[in-house]
Amino acid sequence: MKKNDSFDPYAGNILVSGLGDIPSPGGALISLIALPPVPESLEGIPTHLRLHQLMAIRDFHLPPLIERQLLQTVDLMVRQGYRYRDPRLASTWSDISGEFQPRRNPLAPAFAAAVEGFSGVGKTQACLRCLLNFKNQVISHAEFPHLANGLRQAVWLSVEVPASGKAADLARALMEAWDAAMGTKRFAKWLAKEKITDGMLALDEWRQVAVGHFLGVLHLDEIQNLFKLTSLKVRKDRKRSGETSELSIVEDQLLRWLLYLTNSGQIPLLVSGTPDGIGALTKRLSTLERITTMGYHPFEPFSNPLAPEFRTFLGELAKYQFVQNKIAVDEALANLIIGLTGGIQRVIIALWVAAHRVAFERKSDDLRLSDFSDAAKTWLAPLAPAIAALSSKDPEKMGRYEDLIRRDTTFWAKFWERAAQD
Repeated sequence: MKKNDSFDPYAGNILVSGLGDIPSPGGALISLIALPPVPESLEGIPTHLRLHQLMAIRDFHLPPLIERQLLQTVDLMVRQGYRYRDPRLASTWSDISGEFQPRRNPLAPAFAAAVEGFSGVGKTQACLRCLLNFKNQVISHAEFPHLANGLRQAVWLSVEVPASGKAADLARALMEAWDAAMGTKRFAKWLAKEKITDGMLALDEWRQVAVGHFLGVLHLDEIQNLFKLTSLKVRKDRKRSGETSELSIVEDQLLRWLLYLTNSGQIPLLVSGTPDGIGALTKRLSTLERITTMGYHPFEPFSNPLAPEFRTFLGELAKYQFVQNKIAVDEALANLIIGLTGGIQRVIIALWVAAHRVAFERKSDDLRLSDFSDAAKTWLAPLAPAIAALSSKDPEKMGRYEDLIRRDTTFWAKFWERAAQD
């Protein structure tokens, strides 16, 4: 949407001026779509070279409706957060400095939103694509209200919660990401330490710096890493006794820090993670309303082969057939793909590549339904138990997998490495 000061609620706010236009629904869709070049002619190209062309399919991205809604959510969080922190207001600077100033109304908690889904459904990529939709991650202001030397404004920062779930490790991750994004060595002294011993002190210093540079939104991915999963035996015993199996928190003080982050009204928070992690976070903090002030965004696997959203996805994906005799995009193919992948988008892409690898072993230069089945039994064999558990929708079977399909496992690294080298 083009700016028009006559109805722009952010007119004159220097923090908003560098964000770019407010995305329209159509513009949001266009900005999120990523379609690599479709193969035009394969004549004369040997299969071992076609495979390398096919690998561009990893960039394929067709956003579901929930992702378009998430883009609007993130945009609202940042712009509205800056409306409350307009640097022209004296109260903004008193909040940054920590000085008390009487208010007519109490400061509202910062916006927060949650993104939930099994690993592989695209939630992390969706968050990053929405953040990258802003014109810049960092905005340099040569002139800034009440500051003589200008200011570098941080629009967003995205960090994966470390596997340890400890405050010291999160502080290190935040500091590293901050210095990388801002192009500074602000936290060099902290990062030079072999081990950060006081995680909360480090987190508080990071927060003060982030607030001072008007961080627009903090994205914490893999939020389930804040919690420990009980053993499979304990989960089974609780199931037999009728007890609810819950995740246990690694460090209580870290959750209290996150709660303060939103309560202080200074940094909007976007969290993403698996269903168990999001559930534990909202229940543990007893702040489901706060974490979802800007919405709960569930990313689901495809489940219905006849659903319009999946048929559109499959129709676009099918354009990337690197064979002369292409397979028909019909109900049989749709049913097979859902059955072999559980509807997990990342697995669908991996299966598409693997099926081509099977097909390339023949001389007939075609793609068949059997290629997908054979690929699932060979290249994707390690995923079969998890896919079966997901497809069964049996809580006990699904409970055997922490997140069903983990991110960046050795399996995925080796799979893509081998695919690219062939």
